Amino acid sequence: MTSAKAEQKRHGRGKTAAAEPYDRELEAFLPEKRWREWMMRVEAVLFASSEPVPREVLTRVVGRDCSVDLLIDDINAELDLRPYEIIRVAGGWQHRTKSRFGDTIKTSQVSTRGQGSALSELESLVLMTIAYFQPVTRAGLSKIIGKEVSRDTIAALRGTGFLAAGPRSPTPGAPYTYVTTRHFLSAFGLETLRDLPDIEALEDAGLLSREVIDNGPVVVSQHDDNDID
Repeated sequence: MTSAKAEQKRHGRGKTAAAEPYDRELEAFLPEKRWREWMMRVEAVLFASSEPVPREVLTRVVGRDCSVDLLIDDINAELDLRPYEIIRVAGGWQHRTKSRFGDTIKTSQVSTRGQGSALSELESLVLMTIAYFQPVTRAGLSKIIGKEVSRDTIAALRGTGFLAAGPRSPTPGAPYTYVTTRHFLSAFGLETLRDLPDIEALEDAGLLSREVIDNGPVVVSQHDDNDID
């Protein structure tokens, strides 16, 4: 084969292999079929994703004038008799098993998506305290909880993906503060931190003192937290 013919064949193969532009608008479809296709596209993305999917991602696969909220309402209506649903969580949507089947799944002992190690009682308390009082330093946590919070406890929580370093504290030594992550919201089924239970319920349960609720986190002095975690 001559070089000219080889070049022509190469160009031809490139044109054939080139992907067609993604058709979001589906203008060739009848309205009902177009809506059905958009529903399936949204559900496919949500089903495939391991994390909550924000609105801007879903709008990449549907038309300009398409309402993502109405699409998800229609998908959930069809899932009404199924054991799973699409929920709003961590600033996006996620495909999840309905909570009432939690005991069923636990009894089955199957390995689930995103399954991780259970938190200890102290780790749960530290995580809860950070969720309510973030950003907060390690020494601030120790004062709120009433016992020393070690670097190992913080490291274990960071390993779960529930916790991240926040801004440096303005106190002497500029220690790190800690904040919860989007993964924390997703794991606990929260859309935003505003969905956390009322803090007074924690006081009634004896998990936080009235002094902490009234006054907020204790200000850390130079001698309390001059280390950098």
